[in-house]
Amino acid sequence: MSEKQVSVKKFKVKGTFLMGKKMQPFTVEVSSTNESQAKEKVLSDLGSRHRVKRNKVLIQNIEEYQAEE
Repeated sequence: MSEKQVSVKKFKVKGTFLMGKKMQPFTVEVSSTNESQAKEKVLSDLGSRHRVKRNKVLIQNIEEYQAEE
């Protein structure tokens, strides 16, 4: 069997989420294979850390960038 290589990219996700009565800005850097998985990872992480529902998160920008090694 041949194994398929998956390239992992770095994404910077910017947006806001509702914290109490205020919108809290955030910027998160994640590693993922594509934009939709990066978005999913951010939503999952915010829900886990801050108990924020997905409909209270507004993602404004997702951009791929090159990590400086």
